[in-house]
Amino acid sequence: MNDEPLTLSRSVEDYLKVIYALTERGEPASTSSIAEGLDVQPASVSGMVKRLAEAGFVEHLPYKGVRLTEGGTREALKIVRRHRILETYLSERLDYSWDDVHAEAERLEHAASDELIERMAAALEDPRHDPHGAPIPTPAGDVETTNYATLAEVAEGDEVEIRAVSDDDSELLRFLESRGLMPRVRLVVEERDPFEGPITLKLAGPGGALQRLGVDLARRIYVAPVRKTGGDE
Repeated sequence: MNDEPLTLSRSVEDYLKVIYALTERGEPASTSSIAEGLDVQPASVSGMVKRLAEAGFVEHLPYKGVRLTEGGTREALKIVRRHRILETYLSERLDYSWDDVHAEAERLEHAASDELIERMAAALEDPRHDPHGAPIPTPAGDVETTNYATLAEVAEGDEVEIRAVSDDDSELLRFLESRGLMPRVRLVVEERDPFEGPITLKLAGPGGALQRLGVDLARRIYVAPVRKTGGDE
């Protein structure tokens, strides 16, 4: 890449953000998964990935897919920060519901300047997480390591706290809110039906009703174990 100031197109920004999301857990992103994430044809992905590789943003892993280079990760984190700050500002300052902020931030993130984003962050006192629980990268490109399990991976009897949920489906978010399944809520997995059957869970605390969730939905809820205090076994 040359030394001129870098201006990324909306399309390139979208690709970098999707590849970042797909590779957060360390696995490379396949052409088909990128196409699905962007709702485009695989042939279009192949052409753009080639351009991104030539620009130094991604590298190919033979027979596996692509992953971001250091430079690609740096640019992706700028976009992720912009998106999550916008989501948080819309939620906390403009009273948008958590199921509306993702789509609105998608529309705004390509037009918002870095100065505007940093003013929003300052007004919010530098939030660490967006409304869906995802960590917000710092201006320097540092981001909290999560490595959360999904609810689908939790064993029977374990108590966990919801840390984040997938934010790209408004209907899903409305459903989760109606069931009380939001970040910082604690729950216990009561039973897991075999062969990827439904999971029965109970919100922690008095009065928590039993609920049943399908495995596909449980895979979109990210959790961390609740640490036992002294005296608990």
